[in-house]
Formats: sequence, structure tokens, C-alpha cells
Amino acid sequence: MKVILLQDVKGQGKKGDLIDVNEGYARNFLIKKGLAEAATATKINELNQRKTSEAYHKAEELKAMRELAAEIKDKAFTVNIKVGQNGKVFGSVTAADVADGLKAAGYDVDKKKIVLANPIKLVGDYEVTLKLAEGISAKITVQVRGLE
Repeated sequence: MKVILLQDVKGQGKKGDLIDVNEGYARNFLIKKGLAEAATATKINELNQRKTSEAYHKAEELKAMRELAAEIKDKAFTVNIKVGQNGKVFGSVTAADVADGLKAAGYDVDKKKIVLANPIKLVGDYEVTLKLAEGISAKITVQVRGLE
């Protein structure tokens, strides 16, 4: 009997998979516990449309990330932060501070995608890597300026 998994089932497959199992196992365990549903022609068609739609949206998102990486590459962004004597920063510049600097320049980048090699504790220019998606990254320059 063919069923569509509604949840991950160990040893059988992941959510959304179309699998073929014994009828008793399907009716008495998978369907009864809400782990799967019977695979009718309508359900199979819906599943195929959903997978096609997800693939399209993922491709569009990757395309947008590539465009953003090309646009943002090698640009400089300013982060203003409180400093003490000798240009020493109170605390350090975080990924959230860099994300705010990018947002001020009109780029919406999640702070989780910003990779700081070392904590930034002094005023100056630093190279920062943005990992926008798997295999898509861009290097930017962050200019840390002090507010006294």
C-alpha cells in the first residue's frame, strides 16, 4: 500500500515521502497514529505540486542571495560605537552591530550570517565575511568609528 508520510518515521522515510509498505502496517500503525495518510491520486498530485513549489522558492531565494552577494561585495559599512580613551571600544563590536550598520545602508542581512573572525575591540577598518547561503559568501569592510 502506498502512503504519504506526515512525519519522519525511523526506518521508513522523512516527512512528505511517498513510500510503499504492507497494508497492515499502514492501516494499523502509520495511519492510526497519524504518521501517514493513504496515497490517493489527488494527494500524490498535491505532494508533487508542493515539492515543485518548494524547489522553485528555494531556487529564487538562492538567486536573490547571489545577487545580494554580488552587490554587497567589497563595500564598506560604518558602525558607530561608544569608545573610551585611545579608541578602545566598550565591550566589542558584535554581529548584531554589523547587521545594524548594514540595515542603515539598506541591506537586510541576518546577524547569524555575519562571521567575525576575531572580536572587534578597537576603532579601525576590519574585513568581515557574510555567509548568505551554502556556497554563497561575500567579504565586506566594516569601519568602526567612535562616539565619545
